[in-house]
Amino acid sequence: MNVRLWGTRGSLAAPGPDTLRYGGNTSCVEVVANGTRLILDAGTGIRPLGAGIGPKDGRVDVLLTHLHLDHILGLGFFQPLDQPGQEVHIWGPPSTTLGLHARLSRYFSPPLFPVRLRELACQLTLHDVTGGEFAIGGLTILADLVCHPGSTVGYRISDGITAMAYLPDHEPALGADDFPTAAAWTSGLDLAAGVDLLIHDAQYTEVEYASRVGWGHSAISHTLSFARMAGVSRLVLFHHDPSHDDAMLDQLVATSAGTEELPFELIPGQEGAVFQI
Repeated sequence: MNVRLWGTRGSLAAPGPDTLRYGGNTSCVEVVANGTRLILDAGTGIRPLGAGIGPKDGRVDVLLTHLHLDHILGLGFFQPLDQPGQEVHIWGPPSTTLGLHARLSRYFSPPLFPVRLRELACQLTLHDVTGGEFAIGGLTILADLVCHPGSTVGYRISDGITAMAYLPDHEPALGADDFPTAAAWTSGLDLAAGVDLLIHDAQYTEVEYASRVGWGHSAISHTLSFARMAGVSRLVLFHHDPSHDDAMLDQLVATSAGTEELPFELIPGQEGAVFQI
């Protein structure tokens, strides 16, 4: 299974030399295995990814965790959507009152976007994801609702030998009493348990998190605790706060790695990074 990060930010970072190494694009990850390509979320990172995909590459599957703007902002500029005959499947959670089609139609319509969903040139199929297991090509996907405002799912992806989990917007400390020491239940834990690679929200410092409880994101210390609880092999810190420049992220990662011996490999998520599992 090959995994590539195309966008790692929680929202667009200000351009400049201090934001280029970790990247400024919003959430988008590509997974390729067993002849199947999955694209996780459609932040601005999906635009350069889509520029390299043509009809000869076959079916394209985009799995959305939720419909906050930073996770769908690049969808209208995703080249395969404008290719006649290109087979595109978009998967994502419905709300309590609207299906995925109705929800995406709000984005693909004026005044937010000039092209309506029904006018896209590709062969488009939409799938409501409410949870449970399903297959796409040679991959098995497990989806479940996680703690984040609105309808939000996390994904566990397996090729039959290895597994990864993708929880880019996630606040596991919110619904767990005495997290992480005495938590009888923790959001997302079943998705991440024992995976070879966990890509997880790590937006805040502990000081920042204290004034943002309930916003749906994690302090880095909570992310480390969650990865330890799940027994993962590698942890990729993801969904960086746009106000955290390269120097601050370097410092946060160094501090996190130096506080104690970690039972997993700690990796700061950088745009363009590639992982083989």
